[in-house]
Amino acid sequence: MTDVAGKKTHALLEDAHRIVADRSCAALSFDIFDTILWRRVPRPADVFGIIGARLRAAGLAPAWLTDATFRRMRIDAERKARRDHGDLGPEVSLFDIWRAMPAGTFDKALLEKLVALEMEVEREFTVVDLDIAELIAAAHRNKVPLVLVSDTYFTEEQLAYLLDRPELEALKSAKVYRSHQHGLDKTNGLFEIALNDLGLTPEQVVHIGDNEVADIETGIEIGMRVVHYRRIDQPLAVVLEREGEPEDGFGDYAPNLDDQHGDFGITSLRAKALQASGADSESGTDIAWRYGAAVLGPVLTGFAEWVAWRAHEDGTKVLWCPMREGELLSALINNAAQARGWAVQAKPVWLSRHVTSLAALDSFDADSVQEFIRRSHKLTVRELLSVLHLRTGDVPALANELNSVVDNGDIAQRVAVALTESPHLQNRLKATITATRERMVLHLRTVGALDAPEMTMVDLGWGGTIQRQLAAALKVAGIKVKPAGLYLATDDRSARAYAQGLRLEGYLAQAGNPADVCGAIVRSPEVLEQCVNALCGSLVGFNEDGSPVLGRVSESTTQNNERLAAQQGMLAFQRLWNDYVHASGGAWPTLARPQAAKDRLANILVSALRAPTPGEAAVFGSWVHEDNFGSTVVTRLIPDDLVAALPYLSPLDLEDLGMRDSFWPALLASGDTGLAAAGTALASGQVVRDVFEASGEPAQTKLWYKTGANDWELGGERRVRINRNGLSFARMYFEHHDTHDLSLLIPGRPAIVRVDWIEVRGNAGRRPLDHPLRYETPDDFMAMTYRDARWLGANLVEFFGPESAIILRVRDQLGMPMSSGQVTVAFAMLPQSMSNLSAAPPSTASRVQRISGRLRAEYRFGGAKGVATSAARVAIRKLGGAS
Repeated sequence: MTDVAGKKTHALLEDAHRIVADRSCAALSFDIFDTILWRRVPRPADVFGIIGARLRAAGLAPAWLTDATFRRMRIDAERKARRDHGDLGPEVSLFDIWRAMPAGTFDKALLEKLVALEMEVEREFTVVDLDIAELIAAAHRNKVPLVLVSDTYFTEEQLAYLLDRPELEALKSAKVYRSHQHGLDKTNGLFEIALNDLGLTPEQVVHIGDNEVADIETGIEIGMRVVHYRRIDQPLAVVLEREGEPEDGFGDYAPNLDDQHGDFGITSLRAKALQASGADSESGTDIAWRYGAAVLGPVLTGFAEWVAWRAHEDGTKVLWCPMREGELLSALINNAAQARGWAVQAKPVWLSRHVTSLAALDSFDADSVQEFIRRSHKLTVRELLSVLHLRTGDVPALANELNSVVDNGDIAQRVAVALTESPHLQNRLKATITATRERMVLHLRTVGALDAPEMTMVDLGWGGTIQRQLAAALKVAGIKVKPAGLYLATDDRSARAYAQGLRLEGYLAQAGNPADVCGAIVRSPEVLEQCVNALCGSLVGFNEDGSPVLGRVSESTTQNNERLAAQQGMLAFQRLWNDYVHASGGAWPTLARPQAAKDRLANILVSALRAPTPGEAAVFGSWVHEDNFGSTVVTRLIPDDLVAALPYLSPLDLEDLGMRDSFWPALLASGDTGLAAAGTALASGQVVRDVFEASGEPAQTKLWYKTGANDWELGGERRVRINRNGLSFARMYFEHHDTHDLSLLIPGRPAIVRVDWIEVRGNAGRRPLDHPLRYETPDDFMAMTYRDARWLGANLVEFFGPESAIILRVRDQLGMPMSSGQVTVAFAMLPQSMSNLSAAPPSTASRVQRISGRLRAEYRFGGAKGVATSAARVAIRKLGGAS
């Protein structure tokens, strides 16, 4: 439904607008606070902390009285005043409350002044709800009488002072019924007093309010028609709780607020955006919409205001936003600039990490080309040749390697040598890179990005890679335009750009500071990046005319619909924010400059990344990420292989996971109630880190790998943790083109270990394994080789010392060496004494069992040839050969 001005009506008020338009009620009744007026603080009582700061500044309160202390004192004084009112009932005035304040702290002779100061702060921090104001105006136009019914300690004059706003002109003729005036609140007869005075029956009145009991249940009970104009719904309450802002208004918690702007209205506007949408189902699109409106909307609204303000201050007229994020970011920036009256315009521009990396190549030696190759993840040789616009016949030396994954330094070096070993190939490579650079420059010239001496780019950020590579490419091209960057956050990798004399500014974090904010954002950036991306493929190059060439769209229709919903949520919040900017005549607080605003927004984003709700996990966990650097690799945000490991993970294991393990480790935790609770307890300080450590001296799970040259190399190591289930997890990586055997030192100390499963994933012959190698059955453990350890039967293994190990002979099982991989082990450990005096188990598996099991495994992996190979290896060992 839309009103006469064509604006979409608030979802909760649609019925009320119809009733008013039809004049099918005899009066329209409103609650006042959190309905007609709301405060620019998370909860009503939070304004007391700001009053405390103002009192100190005015010399009306002692210097020792902190904001939080005054807040607590003011809450207690109200309770005391109500309790002491005796036969007069619990309804008190603001003067009664101040009389109940400690006499030794406040001068009661200044009572009028103290009350007046509180009223000034209330006036400053109360905001007219624009949707309710529209309904009031509509009722006035249709000659529907207006009534105010409020549980309040304010006097008639004080209420008039708070309601004296241009938007509420129609309320000057409204009848007002106050609990303090009549000695009764809404639940105890105030509604009945109003109805009797008006001469109306309950069904003739429509009442609108936020309180579920006082406004809604009581109104329904006496027969009125009611509209629940709820402020904070349950899903938002959960979000506020994770941000450290409990919903109740009278607890001891006192937020850190700006004494001029509170929380800038962010909490209330988040609630209003969610109210207005009607997006309250458990569908993926509704959850994504709410995430956009309540989490990313405020953050990016602040970022867009900051970017537009910085450009305005610098006199920069045009900003350039690299695609695919640029479409949405430029819209947000332009909206912010228009709302504030700044002559700044943002435009999308086609640039990408991949294309600028290629365009910036200036040297064509093997080392430079190898560095370029290694920037991608799981790029095949065929894909690399395509990126470099080479045909398979152009590089005969790579004809047999086309499907090989460039997964280690050896293959990368050999490919780089093959690409640069002849003047002809170097010239081809140079021609490709030069063409890429020229086409990129043509695109930038065509859109006007090179018209000024400085090209100011806007992006989400992190390391400033595109800006740095673009600067290098422009320098090679002889173009004296210097790229600058305005980013949501930059990490310590941006130091490389600073070293080149480039300007990079960050809104929430810059150059890795604050570390906790930057660390959380940069560790799990995927949902933010995915939500901001346009619904198109990534940039892979330019045509001769400078037009972009895009890759395929790898995301599903479902993911794209959810992404679009998240973007619509972000824009909905910003529209609401800008409505209040316009309505205030420019007096609305800005999110661009105050540190308190940045801190508030950083907390919203960091809390969301560290503790996603189960609903958010269900939606975003199925989303995929593409490499965007030439390869066709697509990875789920929650990898399937880690879902099986959830019962074994502790919060400290989540910290150990790298980007190639999981883009968003906290998303894993949200899918497991116990793991999520353990993480929350650790983060809040309810438990210490030692709870998740094994008893005794710290131990390491280690992975060694043996090459064809019979050399053992350390692949990786992980601290042995113990989670809430008494289980442990470790994941390590190896990278060598000729890996034959893997040695797993699981407990890193004397222990009896129940090995639930071991899984090896990776590439054999530089091609991905069709299926991971998995060891979990008794036959698997019978077939293993043990060093300073013994198999006890089933999946139990006794490790005698720190170097005790299980040997996995992966080359024999696969018939070829592995070139890279990850090894994951899930286990439970019973530590034994380092003295080796622990009681040994009464029996172990027999030698015959072990040999027969090993032969069965050899036959399963390699048939008769595998058994023969195994027998030959045993014979060599007996003759003194190396094992």
